[in-house]
Amino acid sequence: MMRLKFDEQLKQLHDSLIEMGGLVEEAIADANKALIEQDVELAKKIINSDDEIDNKEREIEDLCLKLILRQQPVAKDLRLVSSVLKMITDLERIGDHASDISEITLLLADKQYIKKLEHIPHMAAATMKMVTGSIEAFVKNDIALAQKIIAHDDVVDNLFLKVKKKLIDLIKDNTDNGDQAIDLIMIAKYFEKIGDHATNIAEWVVFSHTGVH
Repeated sequence: MMRLKFDEQLKQLHDSLIEMGGLVEEAIADANKALIEQDVELAKKIINSDDEIDNKEREIEDLCLKLILRQQPVAKDLRLVSSVLKMITDLERIGDHASDISEITLLLADKQYIKKLEHIPHMAAATMKMVTGSIEAFVKNDIALAQKIIAHDDVVDNLFLKVKKKLIDLIKDNTDNGDQAIDLIMIAKYFEKIGDHATNIAEWVVFSHTGVH
């Protein structure tokens, strides 16, 4: 009976984590769209919706603590629950970075971009794929998928280096490009950090199964 109750709450934990992952994925997609289209209202919506992600983190945190305190899980289950506690911290940080990107988008909203945004949208797409994949790896107990996500971080890192190089070249060509180039490098850096957090989530998936981080 105790185990049945534990499994029910574990299912609830899975569902809540998928919901939080969905909110975060939507925030990344919207942050990218707001940036490309210079959509002020959408950027403001992302900044305001960060509270929803924070609330979801607290809700999952409470559920994890109840599972630990009431159900007295065995070692493997405890490892799984403690991994979820780590994962939601990374998801919350991803939400913060989507909000950070949107704040810079507001600053740039009335300016013409100094170059076409080509690599930054690719970074956004790659990070969304990583977030979705890492959550999926957890829910499906798929270590191979988690390791694939970890390896995919190199794609995001390489895109960041390309963005940085092109923008630095633009500053060298014309110092008037400086302020906006730095803002766009910051946005690319936030996307790179999102990739790092998605990698962390995938690493916690591996840990929850193997006990090795």
